[in-house]
Amino acid sequence: MSGMTEVSSLTGRLLVATPALADPNFDRAVVLLLDHDEEGSLGVVLNRPTPVDVGDILEGWGDLAGEPGVVFQGGPVSLDSALGLAVIPGAVPAAGRAVGGPAAPDDQGACEPIGWRRVHGAIGLVDLETPPELLAAALGSLRIFAGYSGWGPGQLERELTDGAWYVVESEPGDVSDTRPEGLWRAVLRRQRSELAMVATYPDDPSLN
Repeated sequence: MSGMTEVSSLTGRLLVATPALADPNFDRAVVLLLDHDEEGSLGVVLNRPTPVDVGDILEGWGDLAGEPGVVFQGGPVSLDSALGLAVIPGAVPAAGRAVGGPAAPDDQGACEPIGWRRVHGAIGLVDLETPPELLAAALGSLRIFAGYSGWGPGQLERELTDGAWYVVESEPGDVSDTRPEGLWRAVLRRQRSELAMVATYPDDPSLN
């Protein structure tokens, strides 16, 4: 495992499924990586809305969830568990200042709202045990996920080597996109590289 200790963290980046990825769980998926190191990876699929309203499973959080106000399927693992992601406008790392809502200083000197832990930039995980009203004033957007996507040690690296994923930068708007069915194309289209051309790839390659 000595070589694995050199894994460069992709936490906060997006995994965008390539057209070659055969796993139906991740067809045209856009995954936000919440954790990535030599011990494995964890993320949530941003573009898999379900028909279930957030308010039907989490009392108090439904009114705070952005449109569409439904639960998203974050991946095939632990579908009976809920995970919250929120964008906090103005919540920046210690190099700047955080604004809005009740806050507590973190170990880097920046302020973060109670019940929210930064993943990358203004995107962070929500502790769903926190009373929703404590976060309401600070929230820019909230999305609730059932389940998550997980990879064991070295598994994601192998998939990247096999060409299953494109790795691109995330933006706060990816968590709150009101048209998740178009997110795969939208993320590729904004790339200033040949990836922008992949956005035109047909849903059925046989039609090309």
